[in-house]
Amino acid sequence: MNQKKTILVTGATGAQGGSVAKALLAENNFAVRILTRNGQSEKALALQQAGAEVVTGDLDDRESIRNAMKGCYGVFGVTNFWEHFEKEYEQGKNLIDAVKEMNIEHFVLHTLPDYNKLSNGTYPTPHCDIKAALQAYTVSQNIPATFMQVAFYYENFFTFFPLQKSADGGYSFGFPQGETKLAMVSIDDLGPVVAAVFNHPAEYIGRTVGVVGADDTCYEYAAAMSRVLDKKVSYQYIPRDEYAALGFDGAEELANMFEVQRLYIPQRQIDLIESYGLNPAMQPFERWLIKNKNRFTAMMKAEDAIIA
Repeated sequence: MNQKKTILVTGATGAQGGSVAKALLAENNFAVRILTRNGQSEKALALQQAGAEVVTGDLDDRESIRNAMKGCYGVFGVTNFWEHFEKEYEQGKNLIDAVKEMNIEHFVLHTLPDYNKLSNGTYPTPHCDIKAALQAYTVSQNIPATFMQVAFYYENFFTFFPLQKSADGGYSFGFPQGETKLAMVSIDDLGPVVAAVFNHPAEYIGRTVGVVGADDTCYEYAAAMSRVLDKKVSYQYIPRDEYAALGFDGAEELANMFEVQRLYIPQRQIDLIESYGLNPAMQPFERWLIKNKNRFTAMMKAEDAIIA
């Protein structure tokens, strides 16, 4: 019996890496190894229980990365701007250099488009631009790689953009996307896409894959919320400068991101089609809403209690 090839998953206790690790374990075509700073964390232990090998290491520690890659066929890599900010590039370079040194045969890296380049330098967006730079560096090293560009998470409505109570008694969300379509996806659906890419290296090495579950306007998403949640939900367009002036950490960064999307990324229909081909179980937004209706209802009740 042939021994399974091993894939190392970084960030496996986070959203993206966790989705990938779970999908690979469920599919059972590869042995799964995860790199984590805390091998005794609840999420690490759960993945170990599901069949993953757990290796302790850190993207700041190049030796630990190389050690984690010993004997691996493939690597899934993800870096986190919001945890490390500009240090993300250094961590990503450490990962890429280890992939090169350890002769990994298929590297799948989460990246994003270069928003600074798309806007001709008008709207720098470091959490996107750094990932684009890491993609360029990977290409420069002639590494056999596939790049995954994941859309705006549906789950952001539970974290960054929760529904707010409106003066008319309904609810709303708002940012500078305007009338331009916003590509979105459930993070749960990333893993099966990545697994499919690992299963077809000849077709996907050298390619960039956009992971998209829905590609509609924010007004259409609000209408879907109204239907599913049985409450009036509206989208409020907030102009870029007004949003950037809100003053919370990352306000200008997010304002620039939405403005670049509004002006320069009109739709992602090809990515949508390919994503459903790679993962036929991808969730359209309304199906995901129905699945998570109780969670939204609880959040709205909590918002009502605060207003009261």
